[in-house]
Amino acid sequence: MKRRRRPHRKRLDRKKSIFVLPNLITTGSLFLGFYAAISSIQAHFPQAALAVVGSMFLDGLDGRIARLTKTTSRFGTEYDSLADLIAFGLAPALMIYLWALEPFGRMGWLAAFLFVTCGALRLARFNVQVDTVPGDHFNGLPIPAAAAMLAATVLFFDHLNLGSHVFHVPIMVMIYGLSFLMVSTVKFVSFKNMDYFRRKSFNSLVVGVLLFVVIAANPFVMGFVVMLCYVLSGPIMCIRHLRGKKASDDSDERSSTETAAAEAGE
Repeated sequence: MKRRRRPHRKRLDRKKSIFVLPNLITTGSLFLGFYAAISSIQAHFPQAALAVVGSMFLDGLDGRIARLTKTTSRFGTEYDSLADLIAFGLAPALMIYLWALEPFGRMGWLAAFLFVTCGALRLARFNVQVDTVPGDHFNGLPIPAAAAMLAATVLFFDHLNLGSHVFHVPIMVMIYGLSFLMVSTVKFVSFKNMDYFRRKSFNSLVVGVLLFVVIAANPFVMGFVVMLCYVLSGPIMCIRHLRGKKASDDSDERSSTETAAAEAGE
């Protein structure tokens, strides 16, 4: 009997080892977030920004591995949210405060605190709505994207040798804007359910290669441009949707008015 149970025990151990892998990647993301906070305290802001970017890639990797290996769990979801709050909430808020908002005094650290709070609310809402919101879009700006926008800003300024002291006010406005977008219902495109292993058209490959070349040519500048375009894409699509809805309502109203006038004429 013992000999027959050994293969089953080995399969169980192998399954447990796979289950640990996504959480180890989440731990790596958490570590990079903590490293970003330490680097910010030491005034090593480019290193802090790169750590946030690295944490973002690991955050996207852990969920995909969990889905591919079918090892998703409630524990992994909760652990990932806690890691995200530190890596994409606390760490970038501390980085941006020490880098650009400290001269504002109380208003500066309150803006950073607002970013962390809105990030926490965004994560809590995502966990509640994860089974009800379609996978092709996000309701509100994802907190990793908001953190990546801050990191891209720091790297962009450092690459151009620009001091943050010149742009204190725009950076403060950006913090408030990102905080609002995180807790808003503005829809943003989601790439988490894209299947990169399925056959795609040749044009998709060409677009991917061109995008890679453009970013690789000047990663700090183009990274900032790409993140800015993504952040602005949500409000732009929202405005276009509202205009289209208003035009449709006006058309329906005119149609009903003309119908009523025709009936009255008869």
